[in-house]
Amino acid sequence: MAKKAVATFAAKAGAKSMVKCIRMEKSPKTGAYVFVEHLVEESKAKEYFDKK
Repeated sequence: MAKKAVATFAAKAGAKSMVKCIRMEKSPKTGAYVFVEHLVEESKAKEYFDKK
């Protein structure tokens, strides 16, 4: 029987809660839209989407 692998970020002492942010950007080379994924701290997610 197959097991389901689940990755979790434990909130240990001093650990920050992380979120996965996915942003759509236009590629300068081809002009097509690409998706860029980053793991950032939860408190800095808004800053990630504000910068261009």
